[in-house]
Amino acid sequence: MSETRGMSEAVLKDSKDTLQSDIPKTTAWKDFLALIKVGIVNSNIITAFTGVWLAIHFAGLSFFSNLDVVFYTLAGSALIMAGSCSFNNYYDRDIDHLMERTKNRPTVTGKAQPSRVLFLSFGLIITGLILLALTNMTTLLIGAFGVFAYVVLYTMIFKRRFVSNTIIGSISGAVPPLIGWAAIDPNLDVIAWVLFAIMFLWQPPHFYALAMRRVEEYRAAGVPMLPVVKGFKRAKKSIIVWIIALMFIPFFLTPLGTPLVVLAALLSTGWLILGLKGYKKKDDIKWATSMFVYSLNYMTILFVAMVIVTLI
Repeated sequence: MSETRGMSEAVLKDSKDTLQSDIPKTTAWKDFLALIKVGIVNSNIITAFTGVWLAIHFAGLSFFSNLDVVFYTLAGSALIMAGSCSFNNYYDRDIDHLMERTKNRPTVTGKAQPSRVLFLSFGLIITGLILLALTNMTTLLIGAFGVFAYVVLYTMIFKRRFVSNTIIGSISGAVPPLIGWAAIDPNLDVIAWVLFAIMFLWQPPHFYALAMRRVEEYRAAGVPMLPVVKGFKRAKKSIIVWIIALMFIPFFLTPLGTPLVVLAALLSTGWLILGLKGYKKKDDIKWATSMFVYSLNYMTILFVAMVIVTLI
């Protein structure tokens, strides 16, 4: 009996060691960056900066004379986004282990205790909102709405229940440029809403392409993404529709000059052509990957170009 017990304990120990060996070796800093989804934070900071930069430009103000507002805006935006993403990791820790791209998050591996993650999330969000409040009330309200849209509407309500989850999530993802603009001009010029529209319409084709690449993972996790519920054919059609809708929005950016409008038109046309080729390709995953990469380049190039044209 003692020999059998010893063998069982050895097997359990080996299994535990195997599971632990599967967890990548990371530093506390890398775990923190994974927890706040630093990639999402960085990409949204680009759009927030563009919003604040263009507001300063059209208001005829000096950028360096408003460095304090710029700091409060960008730091506050980064913190509320980091806190919201951290909460998303906390809330989804029961399904993240089912997906390859999320299974090594600190909330899944046990490196981050749920209670501490929740405390960190609210700490980051509250600190971020305080910084946004140092600019003006409009900025604070927009930032708070962005948090509510991502944490409550998307993460807690829509993500696991409705196929429209991506559209709801796109609302919060389109808020950063509004935050940036409002910090300088609370009245929110038409250009601010154009930036919001670009980001809102950009996200569905971006995330549908990602969902196609990870369709089996989303299916296993029970997340009703469009490709999971409606299939690849429907997802492709939706991607094309959203890109076509997006193509017309940059024409409202004429105050930034014809070269920018032409660049935006070329970027949109290239994305549409690449999307239409998806109907001819047999490898849907390869096509989805190219669409996903193109979407990242589209957003980065367009928003950086908006800043550059004001310097020429």
